[in-house]
Amino acid sequence: MDREGFTQLLRKKGLKVTTQRMGVLEVLSDSDDSHLTAEEIYDVVRVKYPDIGLATVYRTIQLLLELQLIDRIELDDGCVRYGMGTKDAKTQHHHHHLICLSCGRIFSFAGDLLEPLEEYIWNTNGFQVVDHKVKFYGYCKECQKKMSME
Repeated sequence: MDREGFTQLLRKKGLKVTTQRMGVLEVLSDSDDSHLTAEEIYDVVRVKYPDIGLATVYRTIQLLLELQLIDRIELDDGCVRYGMGTKDAKTQHHHHHLICLSCGRIFSFAGDLLEPLEEYIWNTNGFQVVDHKVKFYGYCKECQKKMSME
């Protein structure tokens, strides 16, 4: 979502459009596949907005989560990270994550390959799955290349 779209969404929800909120959204938008911790977001956003506080960043992150504009991912390292959401309008499922065990980079990928499983769950249990989160652990292309050279 671009700056104008975010502005309209905030106004539609009856929320103020603040420079701090816009700054946090810009940092997350510019981070591509990087998923940043709240502290990393704070470090980047305060370069442009030096008066912003860490508490404001946390409140803004919470707001963005509630608006379903960003995703939250928890890894085995105890850190919570945030990235731009890519919720599919048709299925309403979030994107999934590929996590490199060597360099720690996180890659997002879209595609709901679990639809047959969800249908099976519905047919056998009458349970309607509305969302899921999938994390795959492995090695990215660059790390595989480095490992093959060693």
